[in-house]
Amino acid sequence: MSVDGEAVRLTTEADEPGWEVDPDDEWGVAVLATVGRQLRLRREAVAMRAADFAVAVGYGEDLVYKVEGGKRIPRQEYLDKADEVLGAGGLIAATWEDVKKVRYPKRVRELAKLEAQAVEVALYSNHNIHGLLQTEEHMRALFDAWLPAYSDEETERMVAARMARRSIFERSPAPTLSFVQEEVTLHRPVGGRMVWRRQLERLLELGQLRNVSIQVMPTRCEDHFGTGGLIEMLKFPDGTAVGRSEGAFSGRPVSELKQLRILELRYGMIRAQALTPRESRALIEQMLGET
Repeated sequence: MSVDGEAVRLTTEADEPGWEVDPDDEWGVAVLATVGRQLRLRREAVAMRAADFAVAVGYGEDLVYKVEGGKRIPRQEYLDKADEVLGAGGLIAATWEDVKKVRYPKRVRELAKLEAQAVEVALYSNHNIHGLLQTEEHMRALFDAWLPAYSDEETERMVAARMARRSIFERSPAPTLSFVQEEVTLHRPVGGRMVWRRQLERLLELGQLRNVSIQVMPTRCEDHFGTGGLIEMLKFPDGTAVGRSEGAFSGRPVSELKQLRILELRYGMIRAQALTPRESRALIEQMLGET
């Protein structure tokens, strides 16, 4: 969408900024219903029709009704423009602080909340480079390749959610982050040569952080304890933990001590089989030099 002062391109529904609301997300539905009602009341208070408001903000009239009805999650630029058009003095723009908390799917928010509380995170990934390590271009290339194809809106929402989780690298105090990546995931040129190169550079960049350990599991390894699939473990300040593995406990998150010990055992053996962080860095640098 672009507004150049002379013409306004009204987007199609597929292009409209914002995301559909998950009806099962009760908290999200309540927040968006409140924000939508505030927008409608403010618009009616200045006697502006929805059609005129749509033209003024540069979006379709259908989107205006959806946002005001709490059926669609607006983006920040929509709220900022609405605040300006309606002369709200920052009150509408300020609702972004509430909206941004519910713009991602419920399960992603819950995961991000756990990651934000964890003091130690251990992750083993064997199908793709782990989401926390991916560049934005790499994410988009992965989502574009999935079938059935995602809509542009779905892709944007998933990319935004995954990008938001990367704030874990900026936390203070910094959590201890341990990653083990299957070597094959680094050889796959997702998105083409330049996207691949930037992804390898990103791994080297993150690997330099004092609280981050990145290890590569060699493809040549004969006795492999990671054949059960992805493993995630998060430990918290109070000594509790939660973990998940594709190959254990039906893939469900677990928190019982006995179950966590099983995951810790598997992850510990995988780390022991993997290259050291120094060896892993050398391998990634070699791959980067060959691309």
